[in-house]
Amino acid sequence: MSAAPQSPVQLVREYSGKSESPRKADIEATAIPVDTQDVFNSGESGVDPVYQAKARLLNDAIQEVGMGKYQWFLFVVAGFGWFSDNLWPIVTGLILSPVVNEFGFQGPFLKLGQNIGLLVGAAFWGVACDVWGRKWCFNITLFITGVFAIAAGGSPNSVALCSLAAVWSVGVGGNLPVDSAVFLEFIPASHQWLLTVLSIWWAFGQLVGSLVAWPLIANFSCAGPSDCPKSSNMGWRYFLYTMGGLMMIMFVLRFFVFHLHESPKYLMGRGSDAEAVEVVQAIAKYNGTTTTLTLELLKEVENDVRAKEGKPEDAPVLDTSAKAAIARKLNIFSLEHVSPLFATKKLAYSTSLLIVLWAFIGLAFPLYNGFVTFFLATRGADFGDGSVYITYRNQVILSVIGVPGALLAGWMVEIPLLGRKGTLAISTIITGVFLFASTTARTSNALLGWNSAFTFTSNIMYGVLYAVSPELFPTKDRGTGNAIVASANRVFGIMAPIIALYANLATSVPIWISGALFIVSGFIALLLPFEPRGKASI
Repeated sequence: MSAAPQSPVQLVREYSGKSESPRKADIEATAIPVDTQDVFNSGESGVDPVYQAKARLLNDAIQEVGMGKYQWFLFVVAGFGWFSDNLWPIVTGLILSPVVNEFGFQGPFLKLGQNIGLLVGAAFWGVACDVWGRKWCFNITLFITGVFAIAAGGSPNSVALCSLAAVWSVGVGGNLPVDSAVFLEFIPASHQWLLTVLSIWWAFGQLVGSLVAWPLIANFSCAGPSDCPKSSNMGWRYFLYTMGGLMMIMFVLRFFVFHLHESPKYLMGRGSDAEAVEVVQAIAKYNGTTTTLTLELLKEVENDVRAKEGKPEDAPVLDTSAKAAIARKLNIFSLEHVSPLFATKKLAYSTSLLIVLWAFIGLAFPLYNGFVTFFLATRGADFGDGSVYITYRNQVILSVIGVPGALLAGWMVEIPLLGRKGTLAISTIITGVFLFASTTARTSNALLGWNSAFTFTSNIMYGVLYAVSPELFPTKDRGTGNAIVASANRVFGIMAPIIALYANLATSVPIWISGALFIVSGFIALLLPFEPRGKASI
């Protein structure tokens, strides 16, 4: 007679401390319907084996709970972060011409202020969510963005506008590092591909911004810098009021309508196993399902691993004294969350490549996209159709093209021969090729066609990049890892407006630089040592 199938916790206990994860056949014999093998095998990540064993159990529990209404609601409210992340860089590009006409300053200074704010936001919020938790950081970022964007609509001069753009960008910069961690830590391994599909909100951000800007800026803007008082140039101000108000609505939906639980993996990493179990059980109840996860099961796994390592069962896992709590809060100024990202040669190699990828793309994308409306206007003028109406009409067309790109990305990352790495590499290289090809356009329609192709493939690229990075960082330090790569992205993003200050934006030089960086980044993506497809993040 065959033996009864093992429970998920029995499997995790059996394999705790070993170099391999549970066999797929063994997992399929349990109540868990998918392979929840870790992205990292033991020894590859430098993660504490006790934490890794308990994370496996949490992964099984979340898979057991399934993809229910809590996760689908989270897909929406987390998507607001993607929406904001693409909307606001687009906003400064859309208002660039009218604010330069009104205030008579060098437009790249607006992008410079914004990128400095994005850098501060990415560095601060990414680390803060590892220190103070995901929940509050998740909610505050949209509030900061909305309040200061509305205030920017009343700017009396260029200094005020650039300063307020920097402050609202502190909120924007925190969205992706925090929101990607939050979403990844609540969804089952079988649905991690949805982290890529979340980029559809990124495409929606560009689309909504372009649709709203089109009538407002086209109908309420002055003709040129020669005669441009505030009274005849209110379009960009109406636009900021509208977009800032939209951010406040999203904040209200996040904070007052949807109840976000603290991440169970974050709680477990802080030694709050009981609270982690309560969160999983609460989500299971909300979804109308059940979970076999209990505090006792976590303790059993912990004791088993500690016994194999020769450590006493009653050895403290986390100092819970007030002094220790204060010390943990001050860890934001230490390397506690940074050094684990380089704990092994393989993990250090992976983290370093991700930093380079984000840095190169951080320069390439804003160097082109941040000034695309200006470039299209000048090229359109060369072709005889450089009106404000045509410029923003084309921007809307480009935005619509990006939506199916995000959906295609979610499908491609699950193809066995492609996975995350292949999809990222191909889409990034093709993005660069399309930028090079766009310089050959000799008609307005040809230019629009090449830019549509660029927008489509770049949305695939960003969808995968935003998903694969948090998948390759351990939960305990995921926010910090996200902060590091996002900061690299923003540091190089700051270089884009500086280059623009000294380059002729009416020429193709910035586009050639941008295209070359995309192509190099695509080949770098092929060197990533880990492939998250079909595996669970820990």
